[in-house]
Amino acid sequence: MSLTGDVCVVTGACGFLGKRLVKLLLEEEKFAEIRLLDKHVQPQFLLSLEDCRGNTKLSVFEGDIRDGDFLRKTCRGVSVVFHIASIIDVIESVEYSEIYGVNVKGTQLLLEACIQENVVSFIYTSTIEVMGPNPKGEPIINGVEDTVYDCALKFAYSTTKREAEEKTLQAHSEVLQNGGRLATCALRPMYIYGEGCRFLLGHMGDGIGNKNVLFRMSLPEARVNPVYVGNVAVAHLQAARCLQDPRKRNEIGGKFYFISDDTPPISYSDFNHVMMSPLGFSIQEKLLLPLGLLYVICFFLEIVCVMLRPFKRIVPPMNRQLITMLNTPFSFSYQKAQRDLGYAPRYTWEEARKGTVEWLASQLPLERERRAK
Repeated sequence: MSLTGDVCVVTGACGFLGKRLVKLLLEEEKFAEIRLLDKHVQPQFLLSLEDCRGNTKLSVFEGDIRDGDFLRKTCRGVSVVFHIASIIDVIESVEYSEIYGVNVKGTQLLLEACIQENVVSFIYTSTIEVMGPNPKGEPIINGVEDTVYDCALKFAYSTTKREAEEKTLQAHSEVLQNGGRLATCALRPMYIYGEGCRFLLGHMGDGIGNKNVLFRMSLPEARVNPVYVGNVAVAHLQAARCLQDPRKRNEIGGKFYFISDDTPPISYSDFNHVMMSPLGFSIQEKLLLPLGLLYVICFFLEIVCVMLRPFKRIVPPMNRQLITMLNTPFSFSYQKAQRDLGYAPRYTWEEARKGTVEWLASQLPLERERRAK
């Protein structure tokens, strides 16, 4: 189903995935208008889109996703919303009220704005972390959407993203102001990597500070299946095309889909090494400390931080849930997305790795300079 002539909104348009999706939308479809919603839209990003913009109007909407009036203005006359914006936090550095306000309340307000302004399609960017791993570290290997799992989550990020996903799927078939129906779906990407990934950049910086030796925080057998950012963007476009197709709306509406690709299953730490070994980085052979001891240390750190909270907020660099996430085999299939959405990875593992390594290489001198200060 073509989206030619439609008007769409991309929230978090200047983020890692948002930028890639906006560029893809310009290259693949002839939208009448793409509205870029973010707290701040960099002028250089807009300039970078000139060569592929064509006749599509690019409109900037800078504001707070917790502002209902702002969202109604942004959604007026829109047919498709890609909701990517959220606060990602796995070390509990952000106050719960802040992360809840953006991830949950912001999503609820955006859904309400869509209903009030007659937006017909809503694609929510969820995350694999709404599934787990749970605190017990129970593994999933090549899981599917019907996989039964005890999702006893602890991260504020995980719980707020799960609640926002539930609100999105429950809003499917809500009656719009004009009598039409809203169609929604959610995409659950694995750990997203690629050009612009701040997590990879952070690991590279830590490695520089450790004399070009990457820290090992994952056991080699704790394999996950990261997904390339370009393929995640393709999945979003495919979902939008399906939701706009009257024959497909009810088939995929109200459902979630795991999004992975053909990146080989590998542990988080070994994945960092695969990406950075061409740049001269090695990796520690073993964990910094035995896994059980790491749990104990994090447990006591969490107790100390709670005791000090009335006087000073301290955020430890690690916590038990993060250690569990890094050391649990957790991988999922994209077969249902392939079957229902027509999604297929556009970029091979070799292409994704090459692009990511080249980007990291371009950032290496800057990161060395920053770490030297």
